[in-house]
Amino acid sequence: MTSTPIASKIIPKAARASLDPATIDYTSDRQRNAVEALINEFTISPQLLQDVKASFMEGMKKGLKKDGETMAMVTSYVMGRLDGSEVGSYLALDVGGTNLRVVAVHLTGGGEITTSQTKYRIDEKLKVGEAKALFDFMAVCVDSFLDEHQIVVRGDTQFELGFTFSFPVLQTSINRGTLITWTKGFNASGMVGKDPVAFLQDAFNRRHIPVRVAALVNDTVGTLLAHAYNHPDTCMGVILGTGCNGAYIEKMENIAKWKGDASAKEMIINMEFGAFDKERQVLPLTMFDNKMDRKSVNPNKQILEKMIAGMYLGEITRNVLLNLIDRRLLFEGCISADLNQMWTFETAYMSTIEADNSATLHATRKILESTLSFSSTTMNDRQIVKLVVELVGKRAARLSAAAIASVLDHTGDWKQKAAIGIDGSLFEYYPSFNTDIMDGLEEVFGPTVRQNVSIGLAQDGSGVGAALCALLAAKYTN
Repeated sequence: MTSTPIASKIIPKAARASLDPATIDYTSDRQRNAVEALINEFTISPQLLQDVKASFMEGMKKGLKKDGETMAMVTSYVMGRLDGSEVGSYLALDVGGTNLRVVAVHLTGGGEITTSQTKYRIDEKLKVGEAKALFDFMAVCVDSFLDEHQIVVRGDTQFELGFTFSFPVLQTSINRGTLITWTKGFNASGMVGKDPVAFLQDAFNRRHIPVRVAALVNDTVGTLLAHAYNHPDTCMGVILGTGCNGAYIEKMENIAKWKGDASAKEMIINMEFGAFDKERQVLPLTMFDNKMDRKSVNPNKQILEKMIAGMYLGEITRNVLLNLIDRRLLFEGCISADLNQMWTFETAYMSTIEADNSATLHATRKILESTLSFSSTTMNDRQIVKLVVELVGKRAARLSAAAIASVLDHTGDWKQKAAIGIDGSLFEYYPSFNTDIMDGLEEVFGPTVRQNVSIGLAQDGSGVGAALCALLAAKYTN
């Protein structure tokens, strides 16, 4: 059994080694002008930050009023708050990729949590076979986990389980929903339009496994809850990784589209904010963004996500570099076969380049020459690559700040002590991403926001967060 730290912590990464464009020894005026044009295109000015925030807030209000809006503002059915005093043991089942994961979460009070977990590989045949067989496998894994960890129930009680099912679902209650479509290589038959919770519960019941599926969980909602157990003043959970999304606590009176039980005062809203501005009215899209969008698997969708999330930043950077190469303003117009392929410039390379503070930009050179197969690079080449990387990365962080600021302004939480839990590799590992976000919040609200609002790493929304969701579901039901 391992102890799971849920508190904010210092993020283990290097800071950005910023490059002053004035220090670049340009090879020509054309090159200098091209770089200056890129700086203008990718810089999110304080005024643009405010404009994006204002438009974002309007999008939030529309989504709260009715379904079918650009920002879905999905009602999570998760009501009530955590204060860290909760105790008990709960299970989580996290399904949505190559493996499924079963987690036992033990709450000991005082914000302390211990966990034990096991991963199980999902056979490719199960992913595309009959849905019943897939859910039977999930139940068998949970049963095996309980045996492995010698977890038993007393009498006729049942374990409460939070089910993170990372596929598009139309949720109809805290533990009910219908699958809209399979994604991520799954295509089990007989499932679309059906309730995944009913399939899983049936599999448990047929095997007499003492588990009740208490909650169907979105991982962003889980991120908020995972942070809130140690920080009761948590007002928002955010995912900044391969994709992006946000969830926050909304007053029931503001959710005009809600037709259900209104006895609770608050509910967590899953914003699905990556879809913001599909109308392209305010986001500063460049031709490099548009090129990447056209070549993506979902053109004209998830516009904000494609400017923020780790899945896309490397490809945007690659598009900028290709444009400079084609104009003979970089690498003397020579291209490497590797860089010529889509998605080869990884966001992980950007992190390394951002942190490169060596006099000769040695780490940048290693990526360009050893990884991307350029025969040689000049200092000028490496400086321009580093600057482009910084422009794309910093823009992503400042647009993230605009989204977070919109929620803080909408709720008024920036005026008081509040915590924001953020999960995802981009926030955890990308140099200065957290600093750029906080700088953006200060531009919007002034220095007071630094005293009131803390942003910290919240881990395992799909595991710990799902179990906490099961706790709240059981608590509210009872």
